[in-house]
Amino acid sequence: MSAHANKAKVSSVSSPTGGTGTEAADRVADVLMLFAGGPASVGVSEIARQLELSKAVVHRILQSLVSRSFVTVNPDTREYRLGPAALALGARALRDVDLRRAARPVLRRLRDDTEETATLSELVEDGRVYLDQIESRQEVKMTVELGRPHPLHAGASSRVILAYLPPERVEQIIDGGLPALTSDTITSVHALRRELAEARRRGYATSRNERQSGAASVAAPVFNVEGEVVGSLSVCGPVSRFDDATSARCAPLVKAAAEEVSRALGWDEADDAAGA
Repeated sequence: MSAHANKAKVSSVSSPTGGTGTEAADRVADVLMLFAGGPASVGVSEIARQLELSKAVVHRILQSLVSRSFVTVNPDTREYRLGPAALALGARALRDVDLRRAARPVLRRLRDDTEETATLSELVEDGRVYLDQIESRQEVKMTVELGRPHPLHAGASSRVILAYLPPERVEQIIDGGLPALTSDTITSVHALRRELAEARRRGYATSRNERQSGAASVAAPVFNVEGEVVGSLSVCGPVSRFDDATSARCAPLVKAAAEEVSRALGWDEADDAAGA
């Protein structure tokens, strides 16, 4: 095979969708992002439906991703899931996130001080993801799934981020709808606005059964050097252990921990107060 023919072959593999380079990259990225926010495994037909692509295009993208171990396929169900290459990239990304690195020792102390699972969340577009957790040592405890997107209206870790976003962005998120994740999720715009105002007044948010039935949490915001909210710290546990007294005891510990992480990111409380 000539060098010219070999180059043409490589170019064809690099654009599995058959479109321009940019279009191909966008479609491949869309397929990978679908796995990040959806079920653990999914078939060609469902991917094609959600992304409004033809099954043939989706199949070519998946075959290319399979060949590079970004996804794997179950030969019995013909469903695809993220593969070892995607997991390796995700693990490397987590290691390189400054927010996670700054929060790690703080989370450990927060877990020890409260005896509950301590978590770190990061704002991602109009949602958030858990970046890290230090699990409680108690036999009955809460754990979270790292990297899975969650909406900003449900649960303390989400709502305390939403409370500190610019007003116009809050309105955009509210206009996008407030779907119920449990029977206790706040779906009333009026009730949500009231909770956001309360979170800003107190500097933290609490929740019980809002995002996940049986779970409760207390969360405080994390800010960057520009004074922008970039995430939240929380402690979470079984709702049976999080009565009003427990939430009141944990709240100042969570706030102090979040402020420590914010300062590590360059946030200056004095400057923030002066600009308020």
